[in-house]
Amino acid sequence: MRVSLIQTAVDPAEPVADRRERVAGLVREQRGRDLVVLPELWHVGAFAYESFATEAEPLHGPTAEAMSAAARDAGVWLHAGSIAERDPEGPLFNTSLVFSPSGDLVRTYRKIHRFGFDRGEAVLMSAGTEIVTVPLPDTTLGLATCYDLRFPELFRALVDAGAQLLVIPAGWPERRREHWTLLARARAVENQSYVVACGTAGTHANVPQAGHSIVVDPWGTVLAEAGPDEEILTVELDLERVTKTREEFPALKDRVLRTGPSGV
Repeated sequence: MRVSLIQTAVDPAEPVADRRERVAGLVREQRGRDLVVLPELWHVGAFAYESFATEAEPLHGPTAEAMSAAARDAGVWLHAGSIAERDPEGPLFNTSLVFSPSGDLVRTYRKIHRFGFDRGEAVLMSAGTEIVTVPLPDTTLGLATCYDLRFPELFRALVDAGAQLLVIPAGWPERRREHWTLLARARAVENQSYVVACGTAGTHANVPQAGHSIVVDPWGTVLAEAGPDEEILTVELDLERVTKTREEFPALKDRVLRTGPSGV
């Protein structure tokens, strides 16, 4: 599988409509890839809290329409990162969108763990509740977003649901970049899965972004890592490596503690 991560720069001086058009063009340039991944809230900026409400869209709004067309034109599976979604009943969600090569919106994931503690996303957006996987012809994606990376129980649930490739769009700040790399590798090792984590570049809301999108194999080896600026990172994945790793070192079979509806 050929995967491309488009580490988009989010510049507040660039109008959202212009960035949407520019990113759609970058997606179209990825024809021949199997999967393309965009960052979290790239249309507005993950820390641009004051713009969440004004830039929020319905699921089939302008960003979804642009990404659907781009996925169809490129003939790729597209994880279009996430948008600020306005639910018809009013609440906002941080919602990921996944499109098929025909441009169909096949899955959405509302971010479960909201960042900000008592401010920002944590108070402006509602929390998702569903574990979401996406069956592709040769693998199954498990969906998570940014701050979710700090909560290993979510990734265990995704593996239990069949995930072999964990996709994590993010708007991760530069000041905690070491955590980004460390946690991406940890989630890959402990779940014996590929991790494809795509962040943003640039600075928005006066928060420098980490960049450094990363692809990690099931043994925790970093296959590719971007720098701090806007960049397209492309890597070839051997999907059989997940099965081989789990067979050769069957640590997942030795799990004793499992969290379910009734607890551990």
